[in-house]
Amino acid sequence: MALIAPDAGRAHVVGVTGAPGVGKSTITNALVTAHRALGHRVGVLAVDPSSPFSGGALLGDRIRMSGHAADPEVFIRSMASRGHLGGLSWAAPQALRVLDAAGCDVVLLETVGVGQSEVEVAGTADTTLVMLAPGMGDGIQAAKAGILEVADVLVVNKADREGADRTVRDLRHAAAMGSGSGPGAWRVPVVRTVATVGTGVDDLLAAVEAHRAALGVDGLRDRRVRRAAREVEGLAVETLRARVGGLHGDSRLDALADDVVAGRTDPYAAADRLVGELTTGRTSDPG
Repeated sequence: MALIAPDAGRAHVVGVTGAPGVGKSTITNALVTAHRALGHRVGVLAVDPSSPFSGGALLGDRIRMSGHAADPEVFIRSMASRGHLGGLSWAAPQALRVLDAAGCDVVLLETVGVGQSEVEVAGTADTTLVMLAPGMGDGIQAAKAGILEVADVLVVNKADREGADRTVRDLRHAAAMGSGSGPGAWRVPVVRTVATVGTGVDDLLAAVEAHRAALGVDGLRDRRVRRAAREVEGLAVETLRARVGGLHGDSRLDALADDVVAGRTDPYAAADRLVGELTTGRTSDPG
């Protein structure tokens, strides 16, 4: 990571998320084709869910992108979520940085099939596409899923199906209520696509470029600073968790637990004292 850090920060990261079956892999494949037509070098990071029973993952998303397998300007990497919540893998930010430093102009990040709370992609991508399909709930369901806060672009895929007009209408109404009202505020567009035949892909690509232009240099930097802050915080917390995990049976942890049970301190104060000892090596006042 230290070696590639100076070469990262150039690629535009586009997150593609949505419920299972809405066509995320198909639209990702179509976006790869569109970007290659523009001469862009493209990286794809597709995250598949890991089985809670066997721990294995099919890693099958790239099968739908086999048409690009021989293209030297396209790199497709599948990753297992390995139980990590949020729709991504723990190693996804690092993998994105590698693809960025490798010279990709755009990196497409496809999440696992998500429900109503897996919104980690919004903090990882520069532009987030939230995909829906007709027959998967009305505007109230969409609002409940939190997509208005997550989406930079809403995509109604399989728009040739019955009910597509209603889905688009509901989403446009909900997006109008949720969009910012200030001058220059980004208005979340709703794009209709039929990814299997390429319908609407050019409109989707234009919406992504419009969002990138709306962010501008300062807006894009702000997003990336927040992303880096979350990543650093996550790594620090994971390091601390690993240290705490190695304290089972340690006399310090046992002594703090005994104080909690005896009523000499409370769990919050004990946790503060433990963190102080782990991070500074000094014993803090449990009071």
